[in-house]
This record gives sequence, C-alpha cells and structure tokens, in this order.
Amino acid sequence: MTTVYQQPGLSRRELLKRGAIGAALIIAGRAVISPDRAWGLEATSLKPDTVATLIRMARDTYPHDRLPDRFYAIAIKGHDTKSAEDEAYKALIEDGVADLDKRAGSVGYRGLGWEEERVAILRDIQDSKFFQTVRGDLVVSLYNQKEVWPFFGYEGEAFSKGGYIERGFDDIEWL
Repeated sequence: MTTVYQQPGLSRRELLKRGAIGAALIIAGRAVISPDRAWGLEATSLKPDTVATLIRMARDTYPHDRLPDRFYAIAIKGHDTKSAEDEAYKALIEDGVADLDKRAGSVGYRGLGWEEERVAILRDIQDSKFFQTVRGDLVVSLYNQKEVWPFFGYEGEAFSKGGYIERGFDDIEWL
C-alpha cells in the first residue's frame, strides 16, 4: 500500500496546466509582484487583481514571447493613474475586467491556462469600448518604451545620428 501525502500549494502538474511558468504574478496588498523577475507595481486606484488581469490581457493582445512582463506592467500603469483622476474611466476598466473574468468562468481570465481560450474571449469583446480603450493605449505605451526597442531591433530615431542613409540604409551588398 502506498501512502500519498498532499502538500500545500500547486503541484507541478497544476502549475503546468495553468501555464504560469515564468509569468506567475503575486498580489500582495496593493502591489502586483513578479518574484521570479524581481519587479513590482503598486496599484493606487485600481484593484491589484484588475492590474494583474490587465497585464495578462496586454500580453494576450500584443504577444511577444521574449518581452518580460515588466514592460507590459509599465504599459498598463497609465490606466491606474488615469483611474485615480476619472471615476468614469475607473468604472470602465474595473467593469471591463470583471466582464473578462465572468466570461472566463469560475477560474477567471488569468486562471485560463491556454492563450487560445483568453484570445477567444478578447475576440468576443474586440468591439467594446473597454477593449478598444486598453488596446489603443497599449500600442503607444508598450512600444514607446526605449528599453523595449532592442527586443525588436529598433535603434530609435535616426535624425540625431545623421539619418538612415549614412547608417547602413544604402548598404546593398546583398544584391
């Protein structure tokens, strides 16, 4: 007879099933923390759960496997700041995230283990004001971070460096 001991926490199988490897976010008080990547983001107006869901939504909307979650967290921080100033905006974001969780069922949006399941929910709401607001802000707030540019091979504007022509743009040795 074999005795099986139940240990607290997630089993390896459950962790893999949830898809949390490298992307586990912990909510502690008003902060969203990534212990494996050593960064944190304090939520000042929005609920920390809302902020964590927005980070997951941002990654699902603009997926880049090599881009760490901290850049997505920086990108969504503006929603928290704006929510502190505008109650209607805060309601739009909080209600939108609540709708995502409702559509995802008992596990909530972040609890869905497969990206395809989350993307299907986002496709269902793609015409909503909530989704368009978050997506529209993300395209600027994510890609305007100078620290993100090297991940995409972008060196920044060229005017201050003499333009593109003198910096290899005219290199046509491959012809």
